[in-house]
Amino acid sequence: MADLIHRPRRLRRREGLRAMVREARLSRENLALPLFACAGAGVRREVSSMPGVFNLSVDEIARDAAGAFDLGIPAIILFGLPEAKDETATGAYARDGVVQQAIRAVRKSAPELIAQTAVSQAQAGADVVAPSAMMDGQVGAIREALDAAGFQHVAIMAYAVKYASGFYGPFREAADSAPAFGDRRAYQMDAANAREAMREAEIDYAEGADFLMVKPATCYLDILKAVRDRFDLPLAAYHVSGEYAMIKAAAQRGWIDEQRVMMETLTSIRRAGADVILTYYAREAARLLR
Repeated sequence: MADLIHRPRRLRRREGLRAMVREARLSRENLALPLFACAGAGVRREVSSMPGVFNLSVDEIARDAAGAFDLGIPAIILFGLPEAKDETATGAYARDGVVQQAIRAVRKSAPELIAQTAVSQAQAGADVVAPSAMMDGQVGAIREALDAAGFQHVAIMAYAVKYASGFYGPFREAADSAPAFGDRRAYQMDAANAREAMREAEIDYAEGADFLMVKPATCYLDILKAVRDRFDLPLAAYHVSGEYAMIKAAAQRGWIDEQRVMMETLTSIRRAGADVILTYYAREAARLLR
């Protein structure tokens, strides 16, 4: 066999060379940490299906947000667990709602940190609101409402491509959001559909979204790449609770190297085109990244 002119292995021999030619670079600036706010004080209640993830009272949220900022994580996304629920979801927009309280506390503890969670959150200090319902016309209606209220500077991160997925199970425990009856397939996308994802993203783009999001992440890297190639907006991907929980469970049984698989997974999401990765592993990854 003739000598090979091109030998890619030459650039794999040493870590310095590998790093020099690395194509996709994951950094702390790409990470966003989800946090779950609940009522009370001094509450730090671990989610059984998500080791290392907690329901946190406002004071604990502030502490964790400040810690994330100190690690170089530029963003958090807040989810609230209201003390009571009603048919009009008044807890979601009440001035003293748990998310609004948490945003104000985060603003005091880490003023430069982005809190993502429409008008009431903006009034509390959110830089970005992230409507997740995939309702037709939702982004346009929120943009109009924010602008009318004087919050033209507040951005919208649209859950543009959100699949009906079995990977959401642990989140529903953490956020107490399991549907009381039926399911959410009527508005979340079918896992088999790719062209539909482009239509959904196009609608939110046209309505004024500032970010587009694909959710979940790892089973939909092809969709993430397609959205990246077609749209010029910042692109987010949500590495969701079930994806996190599977790595945790396998690592606890000694089947995989948790740090290695975590970083390989997050890098794959970055490689597919995500600018922002929402992940429960944000803190662990930030500690490993320079």
